[in-house]
Amino acid sequence: MLGLKQSLSLNSNRALGGWTPDSEGTDLVAWYKNKEGISLNGSNVSRWDDSSSSDHNMTQSTEEKQPAYNASTGALTFDKTAAQSLQTTSQISISGDFTVGVRLDPSAINVIVLGDNTINNEFFKIKDSTTLRFKTDGSQVDITVNDGDLTADNYLVVTRNSSNLVSLYVNGTLQTDTETLAGTVDIDAIGVRNPDANPYDGIIKEVQIYDSTSLALTTNVNDYLSNL
Repeated sequence: MLGLKQSLSLNSNRALGGWTPDSEGTDLVAWYKNKEGISLNGSNVSRWDDSSSSDHNMTQSTEEKQPAYNASTGALTFDKTAAQSLQTTSQISISGDFTVGVRLDPSAINVIVLGDNTINNEFFKIKDSTTLRFKTDGSQVDITVNDGDLTADNYLVVTRNSSNLVSLYVNGTLQTDTETLAGTVDIDAIGVRNPDANPYDGIIKEVQIYDSTSLALTTNVNDYLSNL
């Protein structure tokens, strides 16, 4: 297994323009990096290690719930009919600013991208092709997409600033609709929410989570994800 993980790491993405997520230091909360930190059970992913210094490693011990892996692209393919997901025992909780970036290609709607499978009402969900739902502490907002289709091959960046303004970028384009929602964001799963609800269907290539936001960070995350 060590040899396999080393070989996967050799094909990893190099620094783009000198910036990588770990350039953000401790503001980088979790980084599920394309083509890195992958442990396989046959051709399925049993573990996706956090490439930040936080060790929020995502695992799945149940074989039928392990997503498939494409070594050439670094894509994890989740099958909602099997409720496939990855989960960490190290809780991610962010009460203030955040930036979340994901490279993905969903095959269905009403599916969870990131969520919490131990705490209720915590998730980022593709509600339909033009609506991203963000829910935390029992309250929710729906962000409407005016430029793009959430069921396509996209890179998404969601931000919340110190005024609790939530914004969505689709393929680098800031969407017109913004919403306001405070609360502590809890994440311990990729592809599901409590209790194993609305499982994700489709491809996820990378996830980045920060407990800060700025225009420079948003630009860097968008540029980085665009090259995957």
